[in-house]
Amino acid sequence: MKILTVTDILKLIQITGLENFFKRVIADLEEDFGRWNEFILSPRHGTYYPDGVIELMPCADRQYYAFKYVNGYPGNPLKGKLNVVAIGLLSDADDGYPLMLSEMTLLTAFRTAATGVLAAKYLAREEAKSLAIIGTGAQAEFQVLAFAGFFQLEEVRFFDTDPQAMVKFSRNLIEQEFRLIPCDSIVEAVRDADIVITATAAKKRQSLFEFEDISPGAFIYAMGGDCPGKTELSAEFLHQVKLVVEYKPQSLVEGEVQQCAADLIYAELWELVCKHKPGRQNNDEITLFDSVGFALEDYSILRVVYELEKEHQLGTESALIPELNDPKNLFGFLNP
Repeated sequence: MKILTVTDILKLIQITGLENFFKRVIADLEEDFGRWNEFILSPRHGTYYPDGVIELMPCADRQYYAFKYVNGYPGNPLKGKLNVVAIGLLSDADDGYPLMLSEMTLLTAFRTAATGVLAAKYLAREEAKSLAIIGTGAQAEFQVLAFAGFFQLEEVRFFDTDPQAMVKFSRNLIEQEFRLIPCDSIVEAVRDADIVITATAAKKRQSLFEFEDISPGAFIYAMGGDCPGKTELSAEFLHQVKLVVEYKPQSLVEGEVQQCAADLIYAELWELVCKHKPGRQNNDEITLFDSVGFALEDYSILRVVYELEKEHQLGTESALIPELNDPKNLFGFLNP
């Protein structure tokens, strides 16, 4: 079985280039959402603690079985630890043998940003030039760079309750072509923005902005609400937008739509990709992608990385499974 470490993923990004890697992931996500009915799907399994959650996220088709182990502990940064860490596994569906074990902390950030861009392809205005991001933590730069690779962004406005996080964000993106505009409030950031990304970490119900704060025609990528009791927008706000989710059985438990009835949801993302329903239908409607993170997205990026690691000969082969001449003689492995 191949093991890919953080160092291997860094090498992979250096080889492919950041923009090309995002393009590859977005393309494979679209391909996989486009064959939605070929997958065995289920909501993730969450184990909830007072300080956070640990989750297992499985997804499979006839070729591969994939799952991710991931946590979400909003208080971790105060301890010098990441809010989200993850590892993923890809197996051969024909025999159940694991093929690859990979770091997925970085890969989760990549696939989350790529999924937002895929939704924006169907829900945002093609000529979008301004982006606002609320929350400049670990996800923020991935989000902005993914969107900048798809849209001709001219300015990015940003706000965070932590001034140091804003400084970090600005420092990491200072060489980009778009203008970086730090804001003193959420309302200042989102006003007149074509694209709004909400990426806050607080595990609570909140209303970051009101409907009147958002411009006609805006696309909102709400990705911060991802567990029961954690939302970023009000139920009243949701009733005034075109609302798209990844997978209703999971989103209704964890997403912004946990506040609403299922019939408020316009579509699941796959329905737009497969052309079962139109995405944006005019330049004035406000669209919202309520993303909680879904296992199909992990499947897609693990598939991408598995193909690329073979192409570029990355990772380390590790003997985590006994090799037997007689597969019925497992005990004999103890006495070679």
